[in-house]
Amino acid sequence: MISYHMMDWGPMWWGTWGVFPLIWMLGYWLVFLVIAYLVYRDAESRGMNGLLWALLVVLPWIGILFLIMYLLKRDEIPSRSAESILDERYARGELSRDEYLRMKEDLRRGRG
Repeated sequence: MISYHMMDWGPMWWGTWGVFPLIWMLGYWLVFLVIAYLVYRDAESRGMNGLLWALLVVLPWIGILFLIMYLLKRDEIPSRSAESILDERYARGELSRDEYLRMKEDLRRGRG
């Protein structure tokens, strides 16, 4: 007859096979959370809904699919020319007319 003692449970839980799946599962979730955070920051910087994309990426079973969809769908970062920035500064009243015209001429000559 086999008798089981309460102390026999220790190696089953703390042994290699008992803790490894728990550690693997926590690592798996940590990877998805890090990816979701990076997607959130990237989407927000591009003017997209970062929270939505982060939540979709965090779902582990379909996260990879949504990550691929996000990478295909995301917009390019809008680049602004130096002249458009100068125009905005002039429109806000940060520059006088003379400063604006001088800087605009400098940009056209390539000294900006």
